[in-house]
Amino acid sequence: MERAELSRLLGGAAGGGAPSLRCLAEADAGKFTKALANAVAGSGDVFLGNPEWGKAERAQVDAVLRTPRPARPDGRGWLMIPTGGTSGSVRFARHDEATIAAAVGGFARHFGVGAVNAVGLLPLHHVSGLLAWLRCRLTRGNYVQADWRMLERGTLPVLPAAADGWFLSLVPTQLERLLRRPLAVEWLKQFRAVLVGGAPAWPDLLDRAATARLPLAPSYGMTETAAMVTALRPEEFLAGARSSGSALPHAAVKVNAEGAVSVTGESVFRGYYPEWREERTFETADAGWLDDGGRLTVTGRRDAVVITGGEKVQPAEVEALLRDTGEFAEVVVLGVPDAEWGQLLVAAYPAAATPRLKKVADAMARQLAPHKRPKFFVPLAVWPANAQGKINRAEVARLVGAAF
Repeated sequence: MERAELSRLLGGAAGGGAPSLRCLAEADAGKFTKALANAVAGSGDVFLGNPEWGKAERAQVDAVLRTPRPARPDGRGWLMIPTGGTSGSVRFARHDEATIAAAVGGFARHFGVGAVNAVGLLPLHHVSGLLAWLRCRLTRGNYVQADWRMLERGTLPVLPAAADGWFLSLVPTQLERLLRRPLAVEWLKQFRAVLVGGAPAWPDLLDRAATARLPLAPSYGMTETAAMVTALRPEEFLAGARSSGSALPHAAVKVNAEGAVSVTGESVFRGYYPEWREERTFETADAGWLDDGGRLTVTGRRDAVVITGGEKVQPAEVEALLRDTGEFAEVVVLGVPDAEWGQLLVAAYPAAATPRLKKVADAMARQLAPHKRPKFFVPLAVWPANAQGKINRAEVARLVGAAF
């Protein structure tokens, strides 16, 4: 696929190109998609931006845009999708029509559909929201933009019948909230697949979704891979599988002896702007393992490991158990510096919650080794999460650090 063909499929105006180094930060979905389609029609680099970035993040982006960039006469790597900003400095992953087409084609083949029809809830500047729209446009499917706040209040879009069914992408916190509403549960049952990603889903959440017979498809992917590269099919999930599934046809996933997850494929990004990479394999910051069927289970981020008293703790494991107690709808486990232990394991949660900590302590004593049990539980008056429930872990760490 050429860039001009991508622009045509997106509805871009012929010759309506974008100037080099344009940064598109638009909250309105209709305006965003129109502006992006027209920008694709040009020949310059196109940067996607988060309209909710604060002053510090906008300054980071301005610095990136002032960075001299190497010339790419072949025209590849022109679409810059933001990554970071909520957990570190903003960076842009280079993509283009080839990486996008690979991701879209692999998704359609994995789920056995010709046209992808999707309800969009995630922001379009984010890779998961963007690819949901792109899958629909490139396969000539239907796309319905929905408002998460309205959905959470009970306003559920009525979807027309579609031969290939409908897809929906949720983060685990969104799924948790929808499971509390019987009408929302019935609405979710109509989808061909409800894709769950963005963060590990805790066991109790998945079990409740299975009990409700929801067609969940837990998945794994990131900005650097143009979103999803593994996914569990709904029939596998309902049969009892609880991994992130096998690799989509366009990707290969491996885990080395140290547990590092790597992805190879044509959807892998072409470097962090302004740098360039030819390598089609990307070693991620995630740790995990593959079962005998090639299905991936992600255990957490390798760079998030807390070392307390010389013992390594993976926060994702502890967070999953804490959520599993039913006492925490939202919780973040992290380490804070400590002279005696090196790092103290701490669990933070919204102050509005009222967890029964005795019940939590009993559950931890049964299921976790002593070094994996948080030493302190810290309620935060301000809980840094966006409307979709994605938590700003860097801000949680800052707030917890200020409390010690």
